Amino acid sequence: MKKTIGLIISLLFLLSGCGWVYELNPNSLPEGVSEGASSVPAFEFTDQFGNSFGSDDLKGEYWLANMVFTNCPSVCPIMTPNMRSLQDFALEEELPLSFVSFTVDPETDDVERLYSYSNNVAADTENWRFLTGYTQAEIADLSEEAFLSPVEEAQDGSDIIHSTRFFLVDPEGDVIRLYDGLAIDQSPIKEDLQNVLP
Repeated sequence: MKKTIGLIISLLFLLSGCGWVYELNPNSLPEGVSEGASSVPAFEFTDQFGNSFGSDDLKGEYWLANMVFTNCPSVCPIMTPNMRSLQDFALEEELPLSFVSFTVDPETDDVERLYSYSNNVAADTENWRFLTGYTQAEIADLSEEAFLSPVEEAQDGSDIIHSTRFFLVDPEGDVIRLYDGLAIDQSPIKEDLQNVLP
């Protein structure tokens, strides 16, 4: 009898122990979502309309960033529609969120090309900017500093290697979330955006 009572008490202790662990982190992030740990430095580039656009234009806003290029043969044809899906969601839910796509091929992706690309993907250009107007070295440096992600040409020259994540930046310019830009199921990202955004 004493053994049985001892076993029950031990079991209750173990179960309460698990609950204690979850209580330590009640806001654990959904699958495919992780915390950011970087800040975006000041920048000023050119958008798809040929206008100057940069960090000053995004001050005080939440914004979602990614890296793409118009000739991308691999991941961008998945990432850009996924970004547009999140833009549609943000508009439907009236979430205060802007969108920024940095080309990693600025020599090819000039203003006219990005303007055409933004129209082809049906982006709402009121709050989605496609940026160019910098050198390959500058975008590589920005990606490394702001998003802790390299940008480099593939060895065979057929592709440009860049992050497939979406980066949620807060009004202070800090990267606070990393999202899987290739995710088929975006519900964890949408849930997190609703939890984070005011």
